[in-house]
Amino acid sequence: MSFTAEVKDELSRVEAPTAVAELAQLSALIRVCGTLSFRGSGRYSIRIATETGAVARTVIKLTHKIFDLETSLTVRRSVLHKTRNYLIEMPEQEKLAKDLVQLGILVPGRGLATGIPTALLGSRPAREAFVRGAFMAGGFIADPRGDFHLEIAVTGEDFARGLVALIDSFGVSARLNRRRGAFAIYLKSFDDVIALLRAMGARRMARVVEVARAKKSVKNDVNRRVNAEMANQARSTDAAAAQLELIDRAEKAVGLSSLPPALRDFCRARRAHPELSLAALGEELDPPASKSAMYHRVLRLEQIVRDAES
Repeated sequence: MSFTAEVKDELSRVEAPTAVAELAQLSALIRVCGTLSFRGSGRYSIRIATETGAVARTVIKLTHKIFDLETSLTVRRSVLHKTRNYLIEMPEQEKLAKDLVQLGILVPGRGLATGIPTALLGSRPAREAFVRGAFMAGGFIADPRGDFHLEIAVTGEDFARGLVALIDSFGVSARLNRRRGAFAIYLKSFDDVIALLRAMGARRMARVVEVARAKKSVKNDVNRRVNAEMANQARSTDAAAAQLELIDRAEKAVGLSSLPPALRDFCRARRAHPELSLAALGEELDPPASKSAMYHRVLRLEQIVRDAES
């Protein structure tokens, strides 16, 4: 099961706390993944297509609980993609137009509503239920172990902007992108995605995301430290190579035996331990020398070589 399917499965088990919240959730489900057909004189029918069994179950459950509507369910299996496709149909029937008005999908005398059903969304539970339904119908969430983001695909700019405003009301920052004639409401921040999952009722999956974020943070920290250590090692190796070359030049220019004792000790130690950093090399001397002292010995040797070669 994909991560998106796991989230939707949890959301399908969330019970809306009020009748209005149930209406709001069903309204969003139908608006986002449903197709409304109109044949004149108030004759409407609805087709809802989804690849997610949790969405199909929720649509049928809420439809039968709230309205006395005739519905049919057809399940088809895609041989190519090895997935099930669920088709829910609400054929023409006497009460459907009235129920669509109650859902905020139809506006009496004006036809199909373009925005969100604000009359249903006066309470936070109703707003949460509406966003939950919209995500179940058109949402996607990436596995948090990878390139993480959440999005909800919808049609209609007014509806999309209204949905963004609802999400913003939860303290979540969402962006709106136009995509091939449709719109994608997009979240990429871990904090925003976790906050939205909790608002929709997916508390268990929100904890899964938090754990994944913690592991990812630790992994990134380890990688940063390893990369820093590798960079330091590379710099130490380059410095050691330059020091060995300097020692060869000093031997040729003045002879190592003519150097002060501290510099002779440095030259012998560096040739014996070309792999050590300057600080570690100082610890090999007797008595040990600090990194600063070793650095000053290198500078003194450089000056002696420059004077001898000039």
